[in-house]
Amino acid sequence: MAEVLLFHHAQGQTPGFHAFADDLRTVGHTVHTPDLFAGRTFDSIPDGMAHVRELGFEEVLARGVKAAEDLPAELVYAGFSLGVVPAQQLAQTRPGARGALLMYSCVPYTEFGQAWPVGVPVQIHGAQEDPYFMDEGDVDAARELVAATDDAELFLYPGDQHYFADSSLPSYRPEPAALLTERVHAFLADR
Repeated sequence: MAEVLLFHHAQGQTPGFHAFADDLRTVGHTVHTPDLFAGRTFDSIPDGMAHVRELGFEEVLARGVKAAEDLPAELVYAGFSLGVVPAQQLAQTRPGARGALLMYSCVPYTEFGQAWPVGVPVQIHGAQEDPYFMDEGDVDAARELVAATDDAELFLYPGDQHYFADSSLPSYRPEPAALLTERVHAFLADR
């Protein structure tokens, strides 16, 4: 079974975020879920991002990196939207990474190094009409990453919702969420 470090999105550790982590645990994976917001949750993405601006983006990223300090090196790093940034940084810079799961977002891999690390598989998941994923450069970064390494997959799902796999939010879409979850399970089974 895999050991996963899973980072939440800008609305914080919602019940849907916890449900996703618990689903992975039910099949035997160890899932660590650090809280980058110290217990705070938000009703919307803009409210959550306002909190990120108050804290400072660098502080949120530092909290993510710190969360890995006492964990084994052999982790799969995973994140939803905002949580993709520390997950991707750790997958690219912390030796021993077993893989990366980047959901709803992707940063240009050159932000954290010259190349994606050899032997670190990655899956990227986003909605085809999600304005955050499609219009803010994430899909372009994802396509560049897939082109730069042999062990990367980009999955695009129907719909326009950003947090489509968070079962506790109005943006939840059961069919694409189930497919994303199935693909994550298959990815983790190989780790």
